[in-house]
Amino acid sequence: MSLVAGVDSSTQSCKVIIRDVVTGQLVRHGRAAHPVGTSVKPELWWQALQSAIVAAGGLDDVVCISVAGQQHGMVCLDEDGEVVRPALLWNDTRSALAAVELTEEFGAKEWADAVGLVPIASFTVSKLRWLAENEPRNAARVAAVCLPHDWLTWKLSGSDSISDLATDRSDASGTGYFDPRSGTYRRDLLKLAFGRDLLLPRVVAPHQPSFEGGPRILGPGGGDNAAASFGVDAGDAAIVSIGTSGTVFARSTEMPRDPTGTVAGFADLTGQYLPLVCTLNAARVLDSAASLLGVGLGVLSDLALSAEPGAKGLTFVPYLEGERTPNLPTATGAVHGLTLANATPSNLARAAVEGMLCGLSAGLEALAHVNCKFDRVLLIGGAAESEAVRQIAPTVFGVAVEALPPGDYVAAGAARQAAWVLSDSAEPPNWTEFADTPRIYNAEVTAGLQDRYRQASQHFLDR
Repeated sequence: MSLVAGVDSSTQSCKVIIRDVVTGQLVRHGRAAHPVGTSVKPELWWQALQSAIVAAGGLDDVVCISVAGQQHGMVCLDEDGEVVRPALLWNDTRSALAAVELTEEFGAKEWADAVGLVPIASFTVSKLRWLAENEPRNAARVAAVCLPHDWLTWKLSGSDSISDLATDRSDASGTGYFDPRSGTYRRDLLKLAFGRDLLLPRVVAPHQPSFEGGPRILGPGGGDNAAASFGVDAGDAAIVSIGTSGTVFARSTEMPRDPTGTVAGFADLTGQYLPLVCTLNAARVLDSAASLLGVGLGVLSDLALSAEPGAKGLTFVPYLEGERTPNLPTATGAVHGLTLANATPSNLARAAVEGMLCGLSAGLEALAHVNCKFDRVLLIGGAAESEAVRQIAPTVFGVAVEALPPGDYVAAGAARQAAWVLSDSAEPPNWTEFADTPRIYNAEVTAGLQDRYRQASQHFLDR
């Protein structure tokens, strides 16, 4: 039995799964935690990866490994390959002003036409501008910039030369200086942001190895959302992933160009595109609501389901960490419509779930607005395990929802890519034998909920 490994180096943890290269059957797996924060030393990711590999039984019998990871994180290296400063992660909003500056200097439409996205605080290009303006000594040391998954793949290769850095289209497409249509970097935009050119990882084709010659072949890896789509083999479905962030995405044959910046025209793991809308506030909205009520997540779910749809007019605006979509990095959360009649734990629980889902529903509407077609919605991510989320989602989205069983879908996508690298085939492996069967949820739409949420979401306090 030949084995492949897939890695999910996410914001919260590192997961390693090992599967049979032919059937996709899960053989073993391991996990290790990541530190909390929006600025992290990459060495801590490397330590977590090593721990997760040990927990998964090692890689001695693994032929190929691919790493998928959190997108946009800025990992800066000097000419010797040493990390210059802790990596700024996607959810670090200190570069919000830099994003505004870049948009004004080049133009929102011009950004969308050039690279399929408009700068926001999350993207690497904005973080580079922040670094150049705020830490000039560190900026002067930077010789290369890469992404979290690029850096981990490079570490696995054993190379000590930054010229060996490699990436893939999906992760590169989230930087703000890569055109996924031509497969080339827009170095003019990199220079606009940072003031000078830098060494950038070479971009590897979806099923080509990024490194060979070591103890095992390394696949090109990818961004976490692209890997999740590949892992569930989503086809024509839209995916709503509710983890640390909330993401809504679907495959497309064309790169969307949305000058509002709502839809980012990312690439996927197959050579096509993955239009995506991302919210900063997702699973942790439920964590916060549970903490506020002094209950666990299971009880929060029960409370939400015990309340009537619409929570008797209580509306929860979940901007607890600022927000990315809409682009409100300094906004705070709010509760609207509170009355003596609806001030109950069950209504607050229901409003928190509905508010989080309304933000994601706006993402589905945005995908449809850029002519991204999908025939169903797949629900994945940690918060998708909540029965309240599953049952309430169709009342907000207006379509049937297919909830997949809990699974490491990002790591599964990376493992499937590793198998594809080994196959020497133009088509990815079909791992249907061990595919998860979704549970389908249907429900009537809650009348007026979306309109009430849109109205309430215009009113909040800045930090």
